[in-house]
Amino acid sequence: MRILGISAFYHDSAAALVVDGEIIAAAHEERFSRLKQDSGFPVDACKYCLAEGGVSLDDIDYVVFYDKPLLKFERLLETYYAFSPKGLRSFLQAIPVWLKEKLFIKKIIRDGLKEVGEHDSKKVKFLFPEHHLSHAASAFYPSPFEEAAILTIDGVGEWSTASVCKGRGNEMEILKEMHFPHSVGLLYSSFTYFLGFKVNSGEYKLMGLAPYGDEGKISGYIEIIKQELLKIYPDGSLWLNPKYFAYPTSLRMVKDSVWEKLFGIKKRKKESEFLAEHANLALACQRVTEEIVMKMAVHAKEITGMENLCLAGGVALNCVANGKLIDSGVFKNVWIQPAAGDAGGALGAALAAYYIHLENDRKVNSGDSMKGSLLGPSFSKEQISDFLDSSELPDGKFQVSELPDKTLYQAVAHSISDGKVIGWFQGRMEYGPRALGCRSILGDPRNEDMQRRINMKIKYRESFRPFAPIVLEEDAHLFFDLEGRSPYMLQVHPVKMERRMDLPDNFSSLPLMEKLKLKRSDVPAITHVDFSARIQTVDGKSNPRLQKLLRAFKEVTGVGMLVNTSFNVRGEPIVCTPADALNCFKNTEMDILVLGNYIIEKK
Repeated sequence: MRILGISAFYHDSAAALVVDGEIIAAAHEERFSRLKQDSGFPVDACKYCLAEGGVSLDDIDYVVFYDKPLLKFERLLETYYAFSPKGLRSFLQAIPVWLKEKLFIKKIIRDGLKEVGEHDSKKVKFLFPEHHLSHAASAFYPSPFEEAAILTIDGVGEWSTASVCKGRGNEMEILKEMHFPHSVGLLYSSFTYFLGFKVNSGEYKLMGLAPYGDEGKISGYIEIIKQELLKIYPDGSLWLNPKYFAYPTSLRMVKDSVWEKLFGIKKRKKESEFLAEHANLALACQRVTEEIVMKMAVHAKEITGMENLCLAGGVALNCVANGKLIDSGVFKNVWIQPAAGDAGGALGAALAAYYIHLENDRKVNSGDSMKGSLLGPSFSKEQISDFLDSSELPDGKFQVSELPDKTLYQAVAHSISDGKVIGWFQGRMEYGPRALGCRSILGDPRNEDMQRRINMKIKYRESFRPFAPIVLEEDAHLFFDLEGRSPYMLQVHPVKMERRMDLPDNFSSLPLMEKLKLKRSDVPAITHVDFSARIQTVDGKSNPRLQKLLRAFKEVTGVGMLVNTSFNVRGEPIVCTPADALNCFKNTEMDILVLGNYIIEKK
């Protein structure tokens, strides 16, 4: 049984191929189109998935779209009606698009599939699971659990903004839902907007800014949020006060002037300076979000009685909340879908069709079934060699060499220890927003200047943004207060006390940039301002080449850990092909590019 899952037309379009329950391939459309968060039909992602599976569209049994557009249109109409006469401008912009395009979703998908390849369109069978069912399926079915509670939290699907489900074997049961306009994801996006970041892509920037806030100065903001913006109920559901939010009927998230008066600060303009009050407000939002997520998880435990929890939806990418939930011990085991956002809906839709609609038996993998989330394209030695031959790199600027594995790892490890920044391009591309060591930029975590250098001279992004450590699984306990594994960089945990540096007494009152300059641990490049780190543990199963590099670096330095960030510059998707990697390398101050066993070094 071959099933093609598709998510599209909102943000992060993607495709996934499932064959007889096995996840064969999955990829974001943006990686091929090079358009950040491409929302168009995932033509190239579909082509890749079919090619990886060795099948054509005529071989596909079902094409499954990740939500129900007609139900979403119903929500749109009812919302505009409920808030009328407000929202007329937004209504006049949105409705013609729906009437012309989105109401005829089958036709749009059929047209998109024609671009993917020739096939008999009359034989295509479509399925449309609900948005949060797709999220829940993406979390439960690849998980290592025979049974689990499933918690999905995001902005909004059709009506649902969060759900609690119970999964057992191949079955899932939706027990509870929270509905639009009340939404944890949209609350977080509202603060993202007010603090000058782009909605649906800047939420992780808000999460990175929050630790620069002063815990002693956020109680007032939290009180305002809880008294004016929302009510939080014991089960984690919430009510958002429509007096303060514009998103139900507007092109903006919040009413700017009302929020400015409420919090006593101006809406931050894009690219403007970060002030202490911005960091404090971000921290207040983060703390409230963590409280809501924790209450939802506790309630999910109460109504399911399960010891295991699966998480998906955009809010499941909040690594700080994830770490605190895991450390709380509410659930014995927690598994988070690495493609937790809308791109993961493509995979969830395909899995929902296979297990729920077709009622197939499920085999549980003791690790998980995501194959390390390395589900994208790979390039053979011959393909990389042919590419380099055709690239005609000028001898005066670049030196190209090919090394066998053992020599390669040692050479790269020595270069990193010497302060070089490495573009690391190996194996299959990652599915999900995190670079997990196949399309990564790597550096030395001991280097005090590494965070600033990569941010300012390579990534071209805000200097406060933290970097994640990739660490040998067996060595994680030497650096972090972490129990178990964290293979998908979805958990934030503290750096161990014995590795921390003393900070000045006036640290909390220092300007943001002054806090950034202070050395916080003996691995400063991966230690965030609050002594935390977003950890990825590495074993030899899903990514043996990365493990070998880490072990080589440990031989050289005694440290089995590297700085890891995604292989891209600000505003661009993660690189997909050798050509993408070389282009990024040439246009940044990266020192070395490693394509498979080929090393390209700037002279």
